[in-house]
Amino acid sequence: MTPLALRDFEAEARRRLDPAIWDYYAGGADDEVTVRANTSAYARIGLVPRVLRGAFHRQLAVDVLGHRLSMPILAAPTAFHLLAHPDGEKGSARAVAAAGSLSIISMAATTAVEEITAAGRSANPDAAFWFQLYLQPDLAYSQAVIERAEAAGCSALVVTVDSPVYGNRERDRRNGFLDLPGLLVAENTREPLPTGEWGNPRSIGFTGDLSWDHLAWLRTATSLPVVLKGITHPEDARLAVENGVAAIVVSNHGGRQLDTVPATIDLLPAIAEAVDGRVPVVLDGGIRRGTDVLKALAFGATAVALGRPIIWGLAAGGEQGVGDVLSILRTELDRAMALCGCSSVLEVSRELVRPAPEESWSRL
Repeated sequence: MTPLALRDFEAEARRRLDPAIWDYYAGGADDEVTVRANTSAYARIGLVPRVLRGAFHRQLAVDVLGHRLSMPILAAPTAFHLLAHPDGEKGSARAVAAAGSLSIISMAATTAVEEITAAGRSANPDAAFWFQLYLQPDLAYSQAVIERAEAAGCSALVVTVDSPVYGNRERDRRNGFLDLPGLLVAENTREPLPTGEWGNPRSIGFTGDLSWDHLAWLRTATSLPVVLKGITHPEDARLAVENGVAAIVVSNHGGRQLDTVPATIDLLPAIAEAVDGRVPVVLDGGIRRGTDVLKALAFGATAVALGRPIIWGLAAGGEQGVGDVLSILRTELDRAMALCGCSSVLEVSRELVRPAPEESWSRL
């Protein structure tokens, strides 16, 4: 059967993957309330289309931190792609690059950052990459990881800030899935050697005292723009802008860290209001349809980041599967824009969505 929607790729990925690996990708923290909420929240938000607007040609391109993307959909950082398919992160990167979009490379990738960027640029010389970083307690080691990402051609650092400790992922604990199997390692965690080569991998540690002081240190460690991933509260969004952050990613870590955090689409309006257009806002979490993308744009997102569906496409069909996921979502967004009377993503506004998320969240 030819996949017609992202959920078709989900079903095929589940059929193909080892159950423990499937649970790693699909699961979340505790009772997985947030995992479910991230997707179900979109059904509570209606679209109220405008008509007679002459939107025959649609412009989906968007500018994000100096990159012109073909659509407001980019690839979120997700770990361990080689568990899903032999094409791994290189296949995902080629597919995203060929689609004219941007990949955020995970620090926990099973392929080295240099190989990922080279693979993407083999498909599109102008391919853009950001690098996701868990800031490590050993700042000298963090500095080495940052410099490696810079040398590989990444144009921004995406610092995950919602993980001072590990979330309680009970599926993984029940399955005994506590480390990568076989010879796989998180390639971007290797120790720097005096020879300039990379040695044994380190375990990724979380910085329990992560604070705005670490952001100040980052400014001394890199000239790259710094993006904060894991913002859920509007006050933190305000502080991020005041502290010189280049962009923010509204994310609850796909429900994998703190359970019962509201869906990111419900948190987005208040955060977008706090940011007030001063920096790009990327929404991460629960995107499954083009109408979901449209709703995120209407509530103030500059773009959305796609996480689990990238893995589904990879597991179902390797590089081609990822490309198909992006193509389907782009087609759905284009159709939704046409039916809502929007000629450009810049025309997508709050007037298209009803009802707004709970008023209590907008007053946070």
